[in-house]
Parts: sequence; C-alpha cells; structure tokens
Amino acid sequence: MKHLIEALHPVALSDTPTRIQFIQSNRWIKYPAAERILERLEELLAHPKIARMPNLLLVGETNNGKTLLLKKFCQLHKPYATLGDEKLVRPVVTVEAPPKPDEKQFYRKLLDQLNAPYRQADRLDRMERQVFHVLQHLDTRMLIIDEIQNLLAGSSTSQRVFLNVLKGMANELQIVIVAAGTMEARNAMSADPQMANRFVQKFLPRWHYTEEYLRLLASFERLLPLREASRLTEPALAERIYAMSEGTIGEISAVITTAAVTAIRAGKERIDLKLLDQIDYVLPSERRRFQGVSA
Repeated sequence: MKHLIEALHPVALSDTPTRIQFIQSNRWIKYPAAERILERLEELLAHPKIARMPNLLLVGETNNGKTLLLKKFCQLHKPYATLGDEKLVRPVVTVEAPPKPDEKQFYRKLLDQLNAPYRQADRLDRMERQVFHVLQHLDTRMLIIDEIQNLLAGSSTSQRVFLNVLKGMANELQIVIVAAGTMEARNAMSADPQMANRFVQKFLPRWHYTEEYLRLLASFERLLPLREASRLTEPALAERIYAMSEGTIGEISAVITTAAVTAIRAGKERIDLKLLDQIDYVLPSERRRFQGVSA
C-alpha cells in the first residue's frame, strides 16, 4: 500500500464500516490558496489593538472550501485556560449570520456560541452589553461570521443597521471581524460603503485543470484507505473527476468520497472510470437547475 501515507495502513486493513466512516469524515488537505488565507488570518489574529482594526471578507463559490477552512483555523486556536488563575481564553469565536439581518437573532446566536445564559425576553441593549462583556472577559481577538450573504434577505435599511452593529463591535472591542460568504457577500457588505472599505477581500478561486489540481488529487489518494492504487492523477480519471465536480473542492471531495465508498462496498478497492460511471452523482449545475437557480 505504497500509495497511502503510512499512518493510514492500519485503517486500510480495518473492517468495511470503519473504513467507510473514515472516508466520510471531514479531512483537511493543504493547498496553496487555502494556506495563503490561513497565513493572513494568523497575521490578523496577532494584530495589536488599534482604533481601526483591519477586517477581512472571505469570498468563494458555494462548496468551495470556505467553511472547512474557517473550521481548520478555529481548530488551531481552541479555547484554553491560562496558567495560575486558570482564566478561560477564547481567541477566536465563530458564528453563522442569522437568516436575515436581525440584531437580536445575531446576539442570541453569539450568546449560544459563548455558552452564556440569557432570556428570550431580554431587551436588545441588555443582550448587546452581555455579548460585549463576555467577549471582553474571554479576551476574544477575532470574530468570524459565516454566511454573511444572508444580510441580503433584509431591506437595505436593516442591512445598514446590521453592518453598524459589526462596526460598533469592531470599534469598541477592538477585535478583528472576518466575514465569509458566497460571491453575493460582496453585495451584502456594499450596503455601507464605509464598512465595505474596512474589509479587505480575499477569494477562494474555483479550481482549474492544472498541476495544482493534480497535486490535490494525489493528496486525496494518499488519504483514502483503499487497498489498491487508483492513480487519480492519470489524465482520463483526473479529467472525469474535474468534469463531474465542475471545479469546486467540495464537489471534488464529494465525487472521490462517493467513489471510494462505492469501491469498498463492491470489493473493488480502487477508483476507475467504470466505477465513476456507476456512482449516483448529479452534476452541481444540474442540481441548481433542478432547484430553479440559474447555473
């Protein structure tokens, strides 16, 4: 099993349920675009407190790795207790934007994330003070808000009010705010030109059929506990996976994961063109058409 990293040999020799569960679990694979963004996030986290903190808007297409990248960053900066007084420190807090720009829903989500008690009937100003107090007490230095394009579900007035809430948090707490979302996120942030100017945009681009893409396939193969080499980087297989995934890393992962599970269940132990033809996989563009969304 030279095609696998050595640490995976025991997994490859384990039973079918164990191997399938391993394949279907989240896995982090390094690639240059993600590494550059992780480096920038590290720089922002280490930034000293100043009156106007730098912020970042992470933009990418649906299922192109944004959320997994942010989870990876959070895993690198888990909460910890200080020595001596054992004070709990939570340097990074992440929360999903509410389905529409609603301040109270936002504060509730944050308090839930912070495990802070509150009453549903609490007034908005009380919840705001509590959020600020808890974030200060935890020495939080970065707030990550995913799915920021949800702001577009509200009126232009409510969008501006929500962005003012973020501006107030950044100014008063002197923390870095990272907003992440689909391409529509840029429109959401532009509701307030002053806020839009504060957020430097970073993009997770769609994959192209390049050497970098082939290196990504090679990395996937080393982490799949199949007992035979699939040689995913050979042109016929690589081109088929690229066509099926339509170039986003989430779909590339989904194609390979589905194929690997199918291979194990069929006792085949490798992925080939015939097996890719057999898996039940619908192209992302066809799924969007089915949902009535323009591709």
